[in-house]
Amino acid sequence: MREVFRRIIIDFQERSLRPTIKRDVQIPLFNDKIITLIGVRRCGKTSILYKMIEELRENIDSKNIVYINFEDDRLMGTTVSDLDDLIEGYFELYPEKRDEKIYLFVDEVQNIPGWEVFIRRIYDTLNVQIIITGSSSKLLSSEIATSLRGRTLTYEIFPFSFKEYLRFKNITVNLDSSKSLSFIKHNFEEYLLCGGFPETIGQEGSIQKRILSDYVNLIVYKDLIERYGITNTALLKHLIKYAFVNMATSVSITKLYNDFKSNGFKLGKETLFDYFGYLEEAYAIFSIPIFRSSVREEQRNPKKIYAIDNGLRAVYDASFSPDYSKLYENLVFLALRSKTNEVYYIKERQEIDFYCVIDGEKQLINVSVDISNPDTFEREINSLAEGMEFIGVDKSVLITKEREGSMSVGDKIVYLIPLWKWLLTHD
Repeated sequence: MREVFRRIIIDFQERSLRPTIKRDVQIPLFNDKIITLIGVRRCGKTSILYKMIEELRENIDSKNIVYINFEDDRLMGTTVSDLDDLIEGYFELYPEKRDEKIYLFVDEVQNIPGWEVFIRRIYDTLNVQIIITGSSSKLLSSEIATSLRGRTLTYEIFPFSFKEYLRFKNITVNLDSSKSLSFIKHNFEEYLLCGGFPETIGQEGSIQKRILSDYVNLIVYKDLIERYGITNTALLKHLIKYAFVNMATSVSITKLYNDFKSNGFKLGKETLFDYFGYLEEAYAIFSIPIFRSSVREEQRNPKKIYAIDNGLRAVYDASFSPDYSKLYENLVFLALRSKTNEVYYIKERQEIDFYCVIDGEKQLINVSVDISNPDTFEREINSLAEGMEFIGVDKSVLITKEREGSMSVGDKIVYLIPLWKWLLTHD
């Protein structure tokens, strides 16, 4: 393996990296911790590594930078015992570097069983800054918790936010410019429907759908079936379709279990729980609980499910008119979830879509695409008024398609803002 590693190291060091855009995630490269980036496949983790390497090359000898991608076909079958060949192969190439700091970038590390033992050892014994990526939350979090505790800083990576999407397309954001606003609104519609996976941007519709379908197959076969030895693949595929088509929907496992059983699927309720868990571990879907004072109360209520990207709905949904209500709500969830993993919904007399705390500030948000009907508008305002009383805050947000402004409700206030603008101004 040593010769293979040496060739991969040199091949990369001689490469000119493709241009990448700056992502909004702030990763402190120069520190004494192992940096871990986790997220769904194809969301841009490797491009973030390339951007970091590009910046390092401006000030550091490229020979001090090592990049290894364990999805490289030349490394198929690599085991943790082979990883010593990576380090020794490097120092055979550059023996003078043993006394210098090395920057080691390891992509898709979850492909090597026992990787954490190797990472921990070289972190403890060598002068090395380690940056690793993976496509499974449980894989990294469980192994970090047991083997790398105290040694790591972990960052979740999502497909492009709307800000990043516009940056990728070289669209200037100037909310005071009519020209800029016209480009922003035009591209928002595309982002809403097609999502933020980098490789899909600018592709024709049928190509986008094919790319996204390939992503789903990668998640199903590489991250789930192979990893967990799943045999009921028909059930798993049906569950994925259900989750993506029904994003931003309350889900009762018991009801879903009964529905699937009546459709002829052979399954146990525990299997359904497991499969949902696997999809969350692969960052394909998320679920949020109702906000309650105890975990037991949270568990007794249905959870709401969301998808990692709006574009995935189109892989399965053949309807002619998009469900804007679900798409809007899913985008709001992703924007919140990228800032905190503690996101809830509230249900007292009426339901409120989101409650979370970001940077110490309580946020209460409803999403309603069309509030032209007075009854709809009154219902949204009343639910937020109830929620503000329940949570003990004096302001909340109603996200809309077009309407903007504010409305007093007693001594409290509801801010109305179009989704495209909220996505650009929400920090």
